Amino acid sequence: MPPRVIDLRNTEDTRDVVHLAVQALAEGCIVAFPTETVYVLAAGGLQEKAVLRLRQMAGIDAKMPLTLAVKSADDSLDYVPNMSVLGRRLARRCWPGPVTLIVDDHHPDGLLRQLPAKVQQAVSREGRLAMRVPAHPIIQDVLRLLAGPIVMVGAGGGESTHAVTAAEVIQRHGDGVQLIIDDGPSRFGQPSSAVHLNGAGFDVVRSGVVSLQTLKRLASAMVLFVCTGNTCRSPMAEALFRKCLAARLGCTLDELEDRGFLVMSAGIAAMMGSRAATEAHAVMMEHELDLRSHESQPLTDALVRNADLLITMTRSHRHAIVAEWPDAAPRVKLLCGNGGDVADPIGGPIEAYRRCATQIGGELERWVDELLGSGSA
Repeated sequence: MPPRVIDLRNTEDTRDVVHLAVQALAEGCIVAFPTETVYVLAAGGLQEKAVLRLRQMAGIDAKMPLTLAVKSADDSLDYVPNMSVLGRRLARRCWPGPVTLIVDDHHPDGLLRQLPAKVQQAVSREGRLAMRVPAHPIIQDVLRLLAGPIVMVGAGGGESTHAVTAAEVIQRHGDGVQLIIDDGPSRFGQPSSAVHLNGAGFDVVRSGVVSLQTLKRLASAMVLFVCTGNTCRSPMAEALFRKCLAARLGCTLDELEDRGFLVMSAGIAAMMGSRAATEAHAVMMEHELDLRSHESQPLTDALVRNADLLITMTRSHRHAIVAEWPDAAPRVKLLCGNGGDVADPIGGPIEAYRRCATQIGGELERWVDELLGSGSA
């Protein structure tokens, strides 16, 4: 029987398509979904027979695991509770998106153990589990409504060929698929980048949308200093911390990024592109640091999501961030160990800026210790 094909571009209400796809997966059907990378064949993670059919259709080595599509980075921790710091960082920064993470699966309490036995065997091979959060709204909506995860594989018929249109899915799989959701050509037209996490590092096991250079940047530990306007306190903290960290690592300031560290600053009420205060620049010059290239930036969702540590100048800054982004609370810290605030020197004499820099500098060694000793490196 030929598959049912639904063209999303001619659908008035995509919610009907979502419910139809959920029903099909729950009934053990194979559904072809568009994603931002390529079209994928999918089965419900609780449907053992459907997953076995999916593996047979996949045309890949039986030793290769199928991919588990999950709702979010947080959801992935239910399957791999002991995911490494690097894994959590990449999941937070890359998902939803075109990156598949292959992680060690040894935790006895992971949600994977609640899936049918043959599903576990299909998605976990040699103690490794491949996971991804696709960045396409239709499959994300289905994941939110479906009981359990989705097991998926590229619809191209092998690792070297890829289906980037619904027509190619029909041509290669025909009657084996019960429902095909057509959303035109895939955005990227190439597979996700597959990354195997090995302790504190990673290996690219399949080249794809995201380049190795970008993956290295995404894997870097990121520290973000936050004040109000991002022209005085946080730029000085950023500069002083970079100097302190470079000294500890025995490298130059310019080499920090190559060593896997990003140090930045932002303001909760900052304008975009303002220069550092003249006095702040003058004080940093006394420390052989240059703020001439600094441009202020407001705190954004992306910065909060990407930062491993958000270090605030005052308690009110921390409260404001946690109120806006409660999920980030464990990563938002107050600079001063005694719970005090760093007063804003704006409008004051240069001595106020010197006192501010001295107070900030006195706190930074312990934050370098925190960064290097927490596994964030």
